[in-house]
Amino acid sequence: MAKKKKQLPLPLYEEVKHLNESLFNEQLDWETPEYITNNMVHTFRYYQDAALRFFHYAQTDAAFRFRNVNHVLFNMATGSGKTDLMAGLILYLYQEHGYQNFLFLVNTNGVLTKTIDNLTNQSSEKYLYTPNIEIDGERNEIRQVETFPKIQSKNTIYLKLATVQRVAADIYTQKENSMGEEDYARDKTVILGDEAHHYSASTKSEKETEQSWEKAISTILNANEDNRLLEFTATIDLENKNVYEKYKDKVLYRYALDRFIKDKYSKNVKRIQSSNTDVDNMLNVILLSEYRRRYVLEKHDVYMKPVIMFKSQRVDASNEAHEQFNELVDTLTAESLQSFLERQAQITSEDDSETLSLAHDYYRNHDDLGTVVSDIKREMSPNRIINANDTSQSGILEKGHYEALNSLESPLNLYRVIFAVARLTEGWDVLNLFDIVRLSDDPKVRGTKATTMSEAQLIGRGARYYPFLLEGERSFKRRFADDGKDSLIMETIHYHTINEPQYLKNLVNALDEMNLPTGEDKRNPLIDVKVKPSFKRTNVWKNGKIYYNETVEVADSYYDSLEKYGVNTKEDVKIPYISTLKELSYKDTEVHEDYSNTYDVALTFDRRYLEKVMNRLSFFHFANLKKYIPLLTSREEFLGEQWLNIFNRTIYVTIPQTMGSSILTPVEKLNILERYFIDLSEQIKAGYSKERGTGKFIGYPIKEYIANYRKRVPKYDTGKYMQNEPQNVQRYELKEDYFVYDSAIINNTEKQLIDRISERVEELEEVYNDVYLIRMDENMHRESAKNNGYSDYSVENHFWNFMFT
Repeated sequence: MAKKKKQLPLPLYEEVKHLNESLFNEQLDWETPEYITNNMVHTFRYYQDAALRFFHYAQTDAAFRFRNVNHVLFNMATGSGKTDLMAGLILYLYQEHGYQNFLFLVNTNGVLTKTIDNLTNQSSEKYLYTPNIEIDGERNEIRQVETFPKIQSKNTIYLKLATVQRVAADIYTQKENSMGEEDYARDKTVILGDEAHHYSASTKSEKETEQSWEKAISTILNANEDNRLLEFTATIDLENKNVYEKYKDKVLYRYALDRFIKDKYSKNVKRIQSSNTDVDNMLNVILLSEYRRRYVLEKHDVYMKPVIMFKSQRVDASNEAHEQFNELVDTLTAESLQSFLERQAQITSEDDSETLSLAHDYYRNHDDLGTVVSDIKREMSPNRIINANDTSQSGILEKGHYEALNSLESPLNLYRVIFAVARLTEGWDVLNLFDIVRLSDDPKVRGTKATTMSEAQLIGRGARYYPFLLEGERSFKRRFADDGKDSLIMETIHYHTINEPQYLKNLVNALDEMNLPTGEDKRNPLIDVKVKPSFKRTNVWKNGKIYYNETVEVADSYYDSLEKYGVNTKEDVKIPYISTLKELSYKDTEVHEDYSNTYDVALTFDRRYLEKVMNRLSFFHFANLKKYIPLLTSREEFLGEQWLNIFNRTIYVTIPQTMGSSILTPVEKLNILERYFIDLSEQIKAGYSKERGTGKFIGYPIKEYIANYRKRVPKYDTGKYMQNEPQNVQRYELKEDYFVYDSAIINNTEKQLIDRISERVEELEEVYNDVYLIRMDENMHRESAKNNGYSDYSVENHFWNFMFT
């Protein structure tokens, strides 16, 4: 793994982050405005909301009143929705700060065309706004222009989209119908710089050229004191001292790639390393891609069109590979496919790809390879292949190919295969790319650091999650347990690499540098976890029962007061001072505080305190609160007599006699109220259920509900976040008699729980004849009640039972 780098300080980011976390932030209740949520196709994710909020603070908070924060950078992971954020920022700056002129800068024509579709082309499937943009009851228009008009119309956003090359040329060489420095000085303008890492060449080289892109952008920014520059990139090189000095006080928000993957907004990433010839690798990836399509259709009755990309270092090598691919498909027969599968079986080993093995087994057991070959010839035919290599600097593809590349998810788009060199490294938003094949076309460059970093960035782009339809619903996050069969086939992108040591070393280092969690797609068999034979000999196993009470559905009308949730809204509240302000670790079993001499102090506060606490705790945002209290009409009503009755009760804090009542500062009061509201949220969540237990209990034999189970342990070898993550799952052998299984596949937090419980077992055995700890999973015990067999399941939904007899 790459050496961990020292975290460099970013003053602006840290300042706004602190402001965002402060209970005394006067704008703590600020949320993404409705004019953004109502006028955009996609709902912002939590980190996009946070990025917009950070920008809002930097533009409006009193802390920045005497600072002109006119240049900021958003450092966000590839695929995390930076263009969506830009679209929201356009509406925000238009509505809140009166900006009508927006200059959108990109580095390539490909990214430019994509962005035009995103922001201005209402007929595009990737248009980010709703058809009619309405704010405060008035219709607003986004108008694409070449120059900003001198007289501007009401309710109009003017958007100039251009490459940085063209904008710089216009600045340095004034032409008719172009925009020079004086045009950007006339009316305030917002510059949106996409892929901003391209705009610091002069900074990196320490040589200021008279006509650089960087200087042209600076000229536009400084033309008017109200101009704003918002830059966006996933790959800012802060290790370069000059780049760091330029951006250290401009980085406003960060959302790293490892967090993006950890949050399950992306596919998983696996590497398949092979010493096969390119042709054999081509056939393997064809079989794997077709297996994905067939598996999803046959198991889930869902149509999915997985796309393959073949990556080369040179255009001539890519074109040659394209010809080889066509010949391979054209000459493929059932007999040659059978021979290939037999040959692959002979060279199999424990280190072989788990996913390829699944595909090979599927075809070996298929009773009609002739149909398989016919499907391959149809799906991989020449008219379903895009060669994305252009031979000139014009960037022109064959007619229709650009549109096809940017609509690969569409059911009407039949393309399955892409051959490319460098065209698709930026600005390509394909979601259904599941296989990237690195062809071994140039041994001189295939192992260089520059090459492998470029490939690591491509893998990051391909990791965008594909929100396939399953059981009538789309999810924009991964649904399956990592490394399970469904995950490998439907939620994992595979990078098929060449098996050359220096290349692999550089690739792993590049993936580590990007913090991109990946692992080799080796065989990862299910691990058996079995009920101990010694437990099966006990009377608890033979005759014991687990009791579950029957449930009835609960109507929304039942929850007409907080008493139905177990919350007392009649009596005053008492909160110990120590529990509010002292932080304890899980190992602290006692709080050494003298409560022999204490007294209660009434907490005095006004509505502002309540609003700040409720805004800080997302549970009490109205949209979420409504999920648990269906009859609620407003947060104001929640605080009133019908629900919390907070203004007719007193909150007391119990403090030592040695403390005066006046010692409670506003910060401490907020902390006390926050503690109370956190406890209140837990009570409401625990008390709410769509089903309610009755007094009728049914006993089920323990031996039918406690079963052997099987689980894979996901493995990563790049990306320090996933490798060092304390919640990573491992197998632990547990020989203690009180634990009914021979081992547990659990995370570190659960292991700490077991260790704590083990410290109390002897005490319990002094009172009870039998003491057992049972780890149960919702899926496991549900299936085990039906059949006393094995259960393959996700480790995420589970609970622990302590049994005493």
